[in-house]
Amino acid sequence: MTGRSFLFLLASTRHGGNTEALARHAASRLPSDVEQRWLRLDELPLPLFRDVRHEGEGAYPVPTGAERLLLDGTLDATDLVIASPVYWYSVSAAAKLYLDYWAGWLRVPGVNFKARMRGKSMWAVGAHTSADAASIEPFRGTLRLSAEYLGMRWRGALLAYANRPGQVLADEDALRRAAEFFPPNR
Repeated sequence: MTGRSFLFLLASTRHGGNTEALARHAASRLPSDVEQRWLRLDELPLPLFRDVRHEGEGAYPVPTGAERLLLDGTLDATDLVIASPVYWYSVSAAAKLYLDYWAGWLRVPGVNFKARMRGKSMWAVGAHTSADAASIEPFRGTLRLSAEYLGMRWRGALLAYANRPGQVLADEDALRRAAEFFPPNR
């Protein structure tokens, strides 16, 4: 047993879209003893994040419901994969909202979120429609900087051009890169 546990956070509103197909192709190459958990952010709705750190004592309440499930899944994983299409140069609204909740989890008494995230690995998978590589940098930067802030290891982004549904599955180069994205002993 490797002791590795991957949490795949599907942050698209399209089930089975190009981003999910690419992530599933990459995950299919993980060793069989690596645990995989897949959560769809659109099936775990979170209210808009409310910043209350300057109200009262600045503590956030203990999460419940979908928020608790996401917090526990995040803390239980050794490897976190944000599978989000590139929307307007960055992550999807669902992925951004999930990341916004990290600000609250940093301040939930007894959770020790930052300390417990330190040393985990973060990966990104996404489909995009831009011919300009520079326009994808905000996507990478959002996730890389979030990982680094918490002392996580940024493992990179697997990105592929795909506009029409299923297009990524016809891209041999993208599938080859996906097959090599998660090294077995990393």
